[in-house]
Amino acid sequence: MAFTAAVLALLLSALAAAASAQLDVKFYSQSCPSVEDVVRKEMVRALAAAPSLAGPLLRMHFHDCFVRGCDGSVLLDSTAGNTAEKDAKPNLTLRGFGFIERVKAAVEKACPDTVSCADVLALMARDAVWLSKGPFWAVPLGRRDGRVSISNETDQLPPPSGNFTELTQLFAAKNLDAKDLVVLSAGHTIGTSHCFSFSDRLYNFTGMDNARDTDPALDPLYMARLRAKCPSLDDNTTLVEMDPGSFKTFDLSYYGHVARRRGLFHSDGALLTDPFTRAYVLRHAGGAHGEEFFADFAASMVKMGSVEMLTGTQGEIRKKCSVVN
Repeated sequence: MAFTAAVLALLLSALAAAASAQLDVKFYSQSCPSVEDVVRKEMVRALAAAPSLAGPLLRMHFHDCFVRGCDGSVLLDSTAGNTAEKDAKPNLTLRGFGFIERVKAAVEKACPDTVSCADVLALMARDAVWLSKGPFWAVPLGRRDGRVSISNETDQLPPPSGNFTELTQLFAAKNLDAKDLVVLSAGHTIGTSHCFSFSDRLYNFTGMDNARDTDPALDPLYMARLRAKCPSLDDNTTLVEMDPGSFKTFDLSYYGHVARRRGLFHSDGALLTDPFTRAYVLRHAGGAHGEEFFADFAASMVKMGSVEMLTGTQGEIRKKCSVVN
């Protein structure tokens, strides 16, 4: 076990180091060597008090990287003349903005005007996974913060209602492939979702407007449980665990649910409609290949974290994540 753990650690380190010639896991080794310790201290404190925050922080990084790359644009507030990403419909359920500002303030205190919000968010997402008993990986750093955030650009985000074709096209636009899709979807192993994100699977699925008009791809027993929790299409407040029974632990149980047709979203069920992603789901559904999946997830996170990033003299280093300097 010690040998395999050591091999895994070496693999993750190598993947991170090779992720991008423009990012570097040692980027702040001279200018802010304490940055990871500062971020982790805040994360440990926050997740000890509110472990359910891990999922939203991972989701925040995902939503940031899919729009304009990993540039912190999802963190910017709207202005009088512009509606920002955070106020677009797909992002209205994001949470953790205030906590991200708190972590950024701690980093600013340690190293003023040095570390971008985009890098802080990437570190927080990694620690959210690791502190939820998931994999640890070295995060390539050196991103710069963008100055632009436009609500309409959130149509690049893979929707929970997406079918396999739509999902793979959106991932491919970010140089992410089918393996990245099936691997990163397992981020749904931590966190919760509002009923309205999937309630069309429970009611009026095809527009027949009767009680039996449900998604046939969803397991009937699971369907009944979801309908008991989400009593109507109009439920905008109820939260449901995305990975029932272990939604605070990063593990392989997500794939077990998907394999039994109990993935919460259309996008989860869509993984069973393609031979490659279906095979991946079934391989990991039994939980026997945890180290392999952890290595895959780390590699895909590093890959996603390198999407269309700003580096060098591009963008800026924001003092506050919600506003440009």
